[in-house]
Amino acid sequence: MHQQAGVAPTGPGGGSLFTEPVLVVNQKAKLIEMTNEYSVFDQNGNTIGSVVQVGQSTAKKVLRLVSSLDQYMTHKLEIRDAYGQPQLVLTRPAKFIKSKVLVERPDGQPVGEIVQQNAIGKINFAMVVNGQQIGAIKAENWRAWNFAIVDHADQEIARITKTWEGLAKTMFTTADNYVLQIHQQLPDPLLSLVIATALTVDTALKQDARGFG
Repeated sequence: MHQQAGVAPTGPGGGSLFTEPVLVVNQKAKLIEMTNEYSVFDQNGNTIGSVVQVGQSTAKKVLRLVSSLDQYMTHKLEIRDAYGQPQLVLTRPAKFIKSKVLVERPDGQPVGEIVQQNAIGKINFAMVVNGQQIGAIKAENWRAWNFAIVDHADQEIARITKTWEGLAKTMFTTADNYVLQIHQQLPDPLLSLVIATALTVDTALKQDARGFG
């Protein structure tokens, strides 16, 4: 399955989704056979992964085009490395008011859950492992794409923004990308949940804030 070996990341910084301090997520989904795929880059523009919506039946895909029932269906997303190998699998069960996303390893081993905290006002999502909250993502401003990611003690450990000074302006336009900055080395499962939350905030989580219409 190494058909993408040609785009293997190069240069310093670990080169993987779990070792880079800065991840850039491209929100311009490539629509491949009606499946959404988002690219993930390091700060130098190397492709280090992707977020892919998987397992949608044809009927579901047609329905997605013609109606706003999308949010009431179960969604599955895979976070893949540069070689197309799944690293994390996210399932968002059909929901009505509060969304919950289950995060697993590719072999089905649970990592944790991302649970919406409040349905009205500022939207926060808790990162939960075995029933214990180990962190949260706080939407400070949906429109401006400002999110603080905190640990169990409410200390900021990462941030999602649209504008980041370190980005090479020629490679990234802020319109199509957002940036995850991880401030320190994080232990697992917190690291996996931070990455899972940040990389799917636009696909699995943000749909609640947009409102369908």
